[in-house]
Amino acid sequence: MPARQPAPVNQLLAALPDAEGERLREHLRAVALNSGEILCEPGETIRHIYFPDDSLVALLAPVDGHPALGVALVGKDGMVGLACALGVGDSHMRALVQGSGSALRIDAAAFRRTLQRSPCLHAALQRYADSLMAQIAQTAACNRFHLVEARLARWLLMTRDRIGPDRLHLTHAFLGHMLGVRREGVTQSAQALKQRGLIDYRRGTVVIVDGRGLEAAACSCYAQLGKLQFSSTPARPSPGRAPGNAGNAP
Repeated sequence: MPARQPAPVNQLLAALPDAEGERLREHLRAVALNSGEILCEPGETIRHIYFPDDSLVALLAPVDGHPALGVALVGKDGMVGLACALGVGDSHMRALVQGSGSALRIDAAAFRRTLQRSPCLHAALQRYADSLMAQIAQTAACNRFHLVEARLARWLLMTRDRIGPDRLHLTHAFLGHMLGVRREGVTQSAQALKQRGLIDYRRGTVVIVDGRGLEAAACSCYAQLGKLQFSSTPARPSPGRAPGNAGNAP
């Protein structure tokens, strides 16, 4: 039997009551995720589910004739492979590791079996699915209507919120890939933020110098997405009537 894992940082796992958490952790394995690693591609069978701790994964949507576009971030607030929990066996997006770190991994088949016996996990995943869909929709609107500088500020803040430190290992080329703009556009926007004293950058590292100032520079989508982000408040299954009490008054 797999060795049990310590209490997780991942908020989805932390939201579970002890019994369900222990049942799931029996199948979890600690793994290291490296920046640039691809966890799954569109159309591939989902073989593993990942619960990031201090790592960060970007979800990218394929676009014919163009590079895939970043539509969501998954960190300690979520999981990679949500489609499996919804009864879908194949991935619709590319899952690309944006920030190196640790995660807990479970085989997809073991995850499905455990999910059938875990009503609180099911409830937590429903809440997370709603949060992730809202993030994807808000990101689509943001990419259409907001300027690159404000979008860059938002993406940097979202990255910081999920992996913690203000020193982020991100190249301009990678950020252009995430934002759907050319590298030159990212460079110009980053220079503007640097001149305002909000960030600094060198050799693939971005440092957030003034977090509050960067929040002011970000588009309103950052605050909106913060409200929609998954919370680790323990999930509980919907209450039902106790057997034999159907005719009792409340």
